Amino acid sequence: MTNHRLALILFLLLVVGGGLAIGYLTAPGDWYAGLIKPSFNPPNWVFGPVWTVLYVLISVAGWRVWRKESGGWPMRLWWAQLALNFLWTPVFFGAHRVGLALGVVLVLLGTILTFIVASWRRDSASACLFAPYAAWVAFASVLNASILALN
Repeated sequence: MTNHRLALILFLLLVVGGGLAIGYLTAPGDWYAGLIKPSFNPPNWVFGPVWTVLYVLISVAGWRVWRKESGGWPMRLWWAQLALNFLWTPVFFGAHRVGLALGVVLVLLGTILTFIVASWRRDSASACLFAPYAAWVAFASVLNASILALN
């Protein structure tokens, strides 16, 4: 197994494993079920598959950027978005801080968009891998804001 393949496996373990662990530890539960949600709120079963696919895309993008320039600006943005991504769930579901979570998700969206711009010239494939992620986080931002407004 080459070092590049091992690195990809480690990226996948970190991102997919970390995301699934955080989701498991801060499952929505009764508090979330009791919130008023907008009409466009997806059914709960949608979130797991969507995030799993997105985490794979995030992993591959991070791995690609790391291979090209592990200490560059895009890689720093990649780490920042991962930290913000992993922070949102405990803030929203764990601490029940919907307003603070909205701030986190908006900064996350800005970081994702900045990553796309910053990585485009170095590796447009990594930027493209983040496009569905940006779309989903934009939707999640609207959903978070709507839940805040309704509750």
